Amino acid sequence: MALKKVSEKQIDQAIQDLHELAYNLWHSWNPAAQRIFQELSPFFWEDTNHNSVEVMNWISGPELKGRLQNPDFFTRVAAVCKSYRDYMKPKGTWADKHATALKHAPVAYFSAEFGLHESLRIYSGGLGILAGDHAKSASDLGLPLYGISIFYRQGYFRQQTSNEGWQQEFYPTFDPARLPLRPVNDKKGNRIICSVPIGNTNVDFQAWAVGVGRVTLFLLDTNLPQNSQFYRDLSAHVYGGDQVNRIGQEILLGIGGVRLMRKLGINPSIFHMNEGHSAFLTLELLREQLQAKKPLVEAQAFVKKHCVFTTHTPVPAGHDKFDRGLMEAHLGPFASSMGMSIDDMMAYGRVHQESPGEGFTMTVLALKMCRVANGVSELHGRVSQEMWKDLYPDIQVSKVPIGAVTNGVHITGWTSPTASQFWSTQLGPKWIEKFRDGKYWKETLESKKLSDAELWGLRTALRRELVEFARRRLREQNLRHNTNDVAMYDNILSPDVFTIGFARRFATYKRAPLLFRDLGWAIKVLTDKEKPVQIIFAGKAHPRDDAGKHFIQEIINITKRVDLFGRVVFVEDYDINVAKYLVSGADVWLNTPRRPMEACGTSGMKVMMHGGLNLSTMDGWWREAYDGENGWKIGEDTTASSDQLQDDLDAASLRAVLENQVIPLFYDRGKDGIPHNWLKRVRHAMASLVPVFNTDRMVVDYTQKMYLPEGSKRK
Repeated sequence: MALKKVSEKQIDQAIQDLHELAYNLWHSWNPAAQRIFQELSPFFWEDTNHNSVEVMNWISGPELKGRLQNPDFFTRVAAVCKSYRDYMKPKGTWADKHATALKHAPVAYFSAEFGLHESLRIYSGGLGILAGDHAKSASDLGLPLYGISIFYRQGYFRQQTSNEGWQQEFYPTFDPARLPLRPVNDKKGNRIICSVPIGNTNVDFQAWAVGVGRVTLFLLDTNLPQNSQFYRDLSAHVYGGDQVNRIGQEILLGIGGVRLMRKLGINPSIFHMNEGHSAFLTLELLREQLQAKKPLVEAQAFVKKHCVFTTHTPVPAGHDKFDRGLMEAHLGPFASSMGMSIDDMMAYGRVHQESPGEGFTMTVLALKMCRVANGVSELHGRVSQEMWKDLYPDIQVSKVPIGAVTNGVHITGWTSPTASQFWSTQLGPKWIEKFRDGKYWKETLESKKLSDAELWGLRTALRRELVEFARRRLREQNLRHNTNDVAMYDNILSPDVFTIGFARRFATYKRAPLLFRDLGWAIKVLTDKEKPVQIIFAGKAHPRDDAGKHFIQEIINITKRVDLFGRVVFVEDYDINVAKYLVSGADVWLNTPRRPMEACGTSGMKVMMHGGLNLSTMDGWWREAYDGENGWKIGEDTTASSDQLQDDLDAASLRAVLENQVIPLFYDRGKDGIPHNWLKRVRHAMASLVPVFNTDRMVVDYTQKMYLPEGSKRK
């Protein structure tokens, strides 16, 4: 039956809706919306790293009108836009029912980075990805929440490697007009400009707004002509520069973020500090109270009542610390405006208040000025209690007031379009509303409604997608190195071979080369003719982390060995897009942090909806998740007496588990060619992990344990 002709009025409305949709990252977790932008321009969709705004910029008005004349395309556009409008006007969300106290008193969530989408490179790693997933689940749950961060116009670095395998950093400048950002203006359409004191200088900043579904993220930006070049560059890089740059960024984020909230007329009931970078916000809140003539004790109590804190760092060296001279130069006048000396202010960031040689630690400030604090896994909570016990000398370590809310992932945001379509076909569209329903997942996955053949079909398709993505990227990488025969990369890797994924920040404690500690064994296993193995690496080292760069170089040198060529590869420029391919296509996700240095680690959670399995040390989230049947463990739930011994023990365990358990199970096939026992473990992994390790559960936990006022009804 022929579809009705589309009217001019309908087309105009659809164009307006598409432009609006392009500026809201809701589309990043809606596959149907992504397909619309991809179909409009497959070239620009890929070339701009899936930037919907860029796609719309490159499509002319006449072309867009012409495309929408197609009734089929128009119908799909209209359906997606209706889904978006319905989503943005929610009724009966979880927060409507269970967090009514926050309806007119929102949460302000401060984080130095937000990993929302591959086209918006204002993140460096796990902290930012967690913040982005937090915002997306807050949106899905209908939780009133605003995000605060910084617009880094050169972002985190782009990564290339030299012919020698050494990481090189590049910093392209981003144009806000070509990103899903809107200027924050007043009612008359004029830019809202705020200022923040840094030393004796008032530094002006503007803000950009990012739509994250129902949540708005504000990004602070000092790149204004009235500022000196030094301060214009303050917001240029994620974690860029030296200690002077770092303290300036953290003043901007914390103090500036509060001032923007006030200027916009937003009065949060909770200020959530996601790591210590934003902890100066507590001093701004304190200043407000003191200027209102509140006594110091009462002012401090007010700040604590409205602040909560999440720590992510299990080692003391990872917590920002500033010396007295730096503090005086940057916050001396601010302290004076509060009627304090710099030493009065220093006391808020010292474990031992009267110790003149002790620096100012941002985590100490946050702990002293919040009503509740947490680590991001059970073990990390205990590690944090031990780390900061000197702040609470009169109580037992186990009673130190740092709890734990284990991280999760935003499942629809991380489920690949292929997997999303698979689950919608198999389970119906309601599966995306069932993430916290353990009974639903158990019944769905441990019944025979979903056949092994169908589940293996999904795994086979996803592995193929990963292999072809890796081939494209490896071809591009090696063209840059002037390799004569790049055609050989067209056949690198195999969609039929057991595939391990390893992708994360290349910090040394994550031990990327652990698999190759016994290189002879690794060569034997990887090149086995009957049960071959391939492994895909990706990840960045911090620009100042030469030890991490040496790990990357070691991996790249291994990829160049003739006997391992095509079995081990390294994909450059790790970002959200690369991560999505890896977590969806890998059969096993390898995680080898040296216990207990991984606060949580969420990359392994992202394989759940793709039928992947985890192989990990007993650190972070995995020691809570592992039940003996839903993946595999490396080593024991203990910490060795030295790093050398720990590495030796874990490497031996990794070799044994891979060779004797993981690989044989994958290649144990029935007469139909399907690994039924492997898929039994996959089913159990999904049933046991999906309902727990998702950010819907995590945000509910934060709301009930940390956001709602005492005495509120909690379910």
